Amino acid sequence: MPDEPNNKSSNGGKATGLLDKVQQEARDLKEMFTEKAKADLESLKEPEKTQAFRSIFRVKHDETPRNRALSVLSNVFFHLHPAKVNRDAVRYSYTWGMGGITFYLFIVLTFTGVLLMFYYHPTKIQAYRDILYLHHDVPFGQLLRNMHRWAAHLMIMTVWLHTFRVFLSGSYKKPREFNWCVGVLLMVLTLLLSFTGYLLPDDQLGFWAVTVGTNMARATPLLGHEGPFGRQLGMTPFNDVRFALLGGSIVDANALLRAYIWHCIAIPLMAAIFMGLHFWRVRKDGGISGPSPVMLESEIKDQKGPRPVIMHPSGMR
Repeated sequence: MPDEPNNKSSNGGKATGLLDKVQQEARDLKEMFTEKAKADLESLKEPEKTQAFRSIFRVKHDETPRNRALSVLSNVFFHLHPAKVNRDAVRYSYTWGMGGITFYLFIVLTFTGVLLMFYYHPTKIQAYRDILYLHHDVPFGQLLRNMHRWAAHLMIMTVWLHTFRVFLSGSYKKPREFNWCVGVLLMVLTLLLSFTGYLLPDDQLGFWAVTVGTNMARATPLLGHEGPFGRQLGMTPFNDVRFALLGGSIVDANALLRAYIWHCIAIPLMAAIFMGLHFWRVRKDGGISGPSPVMLESEIKDQKGPRPVIMHPSGMR
C-alpha cells in the first residue's frame, strides 16, 4: 500500500514527459512545413534556381557571362538560342514579332484542328452535316471552328508581314540565303493549308473556290496540260496536276478526301519539318539579323566594301 502513491506519481511523470515530447515534435513538424512552404514560395519567383529545373537542364546557373554561354552551348534545349543576342535585333519595332506570332498561330491551328477531327467525316454525305452539328449541337463547337478559321486568316497575314519585314531589313542576304528560301517555301505551304481547308466544309464557297483554283492549275508549267511544255511532256486532262489534286476530273468525293489528307496530315507535317529547319538555320546563321552595325571611325580604316554608319567617340555621327 505505501508504494501506490509513488507509482501514480511515476506514471503521471511519464505521461507528462510523453505529452511534452509529442507537443515538441508537433511544433518542430509545423516549423519544418512552414519553412518548406516559404522555400517553395520563393522557388516560384526564381524557378530556374530550383533542383527540379536543374535536374532537367543539368546546367550551372552562376551569374557569370562564361557560365551563361556554356549553359546555352552545352544544352539541347538552350542550344536553340544563341549564346549572345544583338540587343537591337530583338526590338519589337524592328522584328514586329511576326515570326513568333505565326508560330503561335500554327500551334493554335494544330490544337483546334485535332479537336475538330473528332467531329468531322470527309465524305460527301456527312461533311456539311458535321459542320451544322458543330454549330448547333456541340458545346462551344461554333467557337472552336471560328477559332480555327480566324487563326488561319491571321496566319496568312502574319506570314506575309514576316516575309515583308525580312525583305525590308535585308535579312535574306548572305549568310541567310538558304533560310530565305526555306521561309518562302513555308509561306507557300501556309497558302496551301488555307486552300485545302476551304473545301472541307463542302459548301458552295469551298466547292467553287477549289474549282477555280484547280482550273488554274491546268496552266502550270510542265505539270498542267494547258501550261508551257505540258503537252510536249505528255500531259492530258487525265494525268496532269489538276487530276492529281482532285483525284478525278471534277470536284467530288475523291477531291474532298484528298483535301482532307493534305490539310490534316501531309502539309502540316511538311510545315513542321521546315519550321524546325527554319528555326535551326536562324540559330546557325547568328540569330536574328539586326540593323546595320554602328562602328567607330578607328575600326574601319582597313575595312573594304560599303562604308558603315560612323559613330565618332564624341557620340556624333
